[in-house]
Amino acid sequence: MRILLVEDDDRVADALAGALRRNGYEVRRAASAADALAAPAVDLVLLDLGLPDRDGIEVCRELRARDAVPVIAVTARGAEPDRVRGLRSGADDYVVKPFGTAELLARIEAVLRRSVSRRTHDHRTLNLGALTVCLGQRTVTLDGRPIALTRKEFDILAVLVRADGAAVPRERILVEVWQSTYDGMSRTLDVHVATLRGKLGPAGALVRTVRGFGYRLATTTDTAATTITTAGAGPGPATPAGG
Repeated sequence: MRILLVEDDDRVADALAGALRRNGYEVRRAASAADALAAPAVDLVLLDLGLPDRDGIEVCRELRARDAVPVIAVTARGAEPDRVRGLRSGADDYVVKPFGTAELLARIEAVLRRSVSRRTHDHRTLNLGALTVCLGQRTVTLDGRPIALTRKEFDILAVLVRADGAAVPRERILVEVWQSTYDGMSRTLDVHVATLRGKLGPAGALVRTVRGFGYRLATTTDTAATTITTAGAGPGPATPAGG
């Protein structure tokens, strides 16, 4: 497993890199935001938020906007507002300095497990009666006919598919689709959901509102004709969702 260690303090970076390598990880070091954003693909990023050239929160948002790589924020900012801000920026976990090596390794393992689970979800096809959603190919069909969704509409639907029928809070959808929890975005989410339902026709009723909380996608417990298959095992060819 390849880890990008983004840390400007050489002493801290050397200690962390040594511990990670002793536990079987391949480590690449970045001492600045610029280096981090220019680094090649890795399996996980350990991101110090106190970087010399840019705020680590901004770096986290940019990393998550362009890639699904898991990010663990590693920082001395331990106040609750800082932790909330870090998690809302897209970080998968938040570790406050000082911390023990065993704790950090356990958190890395947990985040990597969740990442593998998500990638598995992202390569499957969900059939809900006449509606078929293929996450890997980003396609949606209704009775075999392709449905053209915008990127944001498909991303909302994908978040609901990955939840396996569980209710998803509005804040989580906003973070995953728009990388924001700004209050003004809530209305934007509602408009996109309404448009998504309209494009799905009769299947739009599967997108359920959970009042005062968020949205969920009706699945097995609601619809008898529901199956899940691996990507490529769905119906015939379909055009990709619109951008």
